[in-house]
Amino acid sequence: MVRYRATHTTKYAYDARVSLCQSEVRLIPRTLPWQRTLESRIETTPPSASAERHEDYFGNAVTTFTILESHDRFSTVATSVIEVDDRDVREDASVTWEAARDDVAAHADFDTLEAFEFTFDSPLVAVAPELSTYAGPSFPPGRPLIEAIEDLSHRIHTDFKYTPRATRVDTPLLEVLRLKKGVCQDYTHVMIGAVRCMGLAARYVSGYLRSGANVLGAEASHAWVSVFVPGSGWFDIDPTNDMRPGTGHITLAWGRDYADVAPVKGVALGGGHQVVEVTVRVDRIDLPTPASGRAPAVDPKVK
Repeated sequence: MVRYRATHTTKYAYDARVSLCQSEVRLIPRTLPWQRTLESRIETTPPSASAERHEDYFGNAVTTFTILESHDRFSTVATSVIEVDDRDVREDASVTWEAARDDVAAHADFDTLEAFEFTFDSPLVAVAPELSTYAGPSFPPGRPLIEAIEDLSHRIHTDFKYTPRATRVDTPLLEVLRLKKGVCQDYTHVMIGAVRCMGLAARYVSGYLRSGANVLGAEASHAWVSVFVPGSGWFDIDPTNDMRPGTGHITLAWGRDYADVAPVKGVALGGGHQVVEVTVRVDRIDLPTPASGRAPAVDPKVK
């Protein structure tokens, strides 16, 4: 088990004053069998006139803020303390990709029905012949699904060059495929599109990586892919780093693509041109070891 403190700071600078704004953030880590949020708080400057929390359609924690004070600078700072365990992954490595495709298409039980919606086009990811052609070599007849997914992740990691500012949030997916460069969001969208072209269910996972780790995408919001394996559940893979997520990955939210899980978004009245600065720190917290040799318990709480 590893304990982290994650700090996600978003700053806006406007060239004209904003009279009011409303922001929606997904910055509270999910509670999962291998992940627990011990503390979480979100602060804004200027302070919010109101703040509300709810869960969205996908079960992600959403916080909305309304700022009524006139301002030309705005910041959101989310701080969480999270514990992450090794994942007890027991996927069925014998399931072929064709069998998985057919099970999801039939959606005869709750799990496959829930996964079925992740086979369709979404706002930022639409299937296309070019994506199907790219996916093809990883999915020969009879290949186990896990093996095919890991091969596709490896190919994307090898074929693409991690290049910040090479793309934008709204860069078309086929343009990303042509350029073969971008950031974690692009790697993830390409892989989701390729997997869905094969009739399989894939979703977008947003989160963080441990700061200082020798990986691509640390010190910022990160993203990876989750693919549904019938009989086993969801299997996570990080194509940007060509690895299975472990204790160094912290899950914030998931959805069909980035549009469902943007960490921070909102609307403002006024403001004109804006400059946005985002920083993320995920630092390991050393755990004191009592005489029993076990780490002390912490009561979970979300402020």
